[in-house]
Amino acid sequence: MRILLGLPKSTEFNKRIPKQKFYENLSLTPAIRKAFTEQIKMIYWRNKLSAATLNLASGEKVTEIELFELKLASSDLEENVLGLIDREIPYHILFLLEREGKHQAVMGFKEAAASGKMAFKVERYYHTEWMDEAELPLYLRGLTLDAVYENFIRQIAGSSLESSGNVTLKESIERQKQREQLEKQIAAQEAKIRNEKQPKKKFELVQQLHLLQAQRNVPKRRGEKNVLFPAEISGR
Repeated sequence: MRILLGLPKSTEFNKRIPKQKFYENLSLTPAIRKAFTEQIKMIYWRNKLSAATLNLASGEKVTEIELFELKLASSDLEENVLGLIDREIPYHILFLLEREGKHQAVMGFKEAAASGKMAFKVERYYHTEWMDEAELPLYLRGLTLDAVYENFIRQIAGSSLESSGNVTLKESIERQKQREQLEKQIAAQEAKIRNEKQPKKKFELVQQLHLLQAQRNVPKRRGEKNVLFPAEISGR
């Protein structure tokens, strides 16, 4: 089923939300308030996806997914602005950004906060490229809202997330973070090698670099983490 225009009429909400509703009672930095007011033109709450509006079962972690359309007033939108909206809505949100006729889908990996209260934290956001609305790679797939939410994240993230059938979304995101950390270590090691003048020390650094580079191609079993060779690299 195609999302957005293809969503069932039963999911439609179509309410315009005044921007100040999200920040009038919050203590914000001047920079965030300025970004919110200057970068967003209008906010529409387009759809509610739930067991009551769709022929789907509620999930263990996801009970409702909201579709928010944000019409932008500038060419960029700071991620902190989306975080502000996400913190105020106790449900998972699919953002559809629009500027100059092009669209971008954005969604955060959102979990209940450790406090146990009705509060959420967003681990990170994923987004598509800017494109025509009809080209957005978003489809309603899954028999539960947990599955629909996971599929939205994976559709938006594309190849940046591992998609093996036995790896959970959280595990995929953790592995992505590990890969990013590894790439930073490799870049730092390469910089050390370029700056090292002593041949013997440079040789040692190159050997350490090879260990790091080998991690790129090591398949991970479920639940296994990258070692990243911290002792060798730090010299401890």
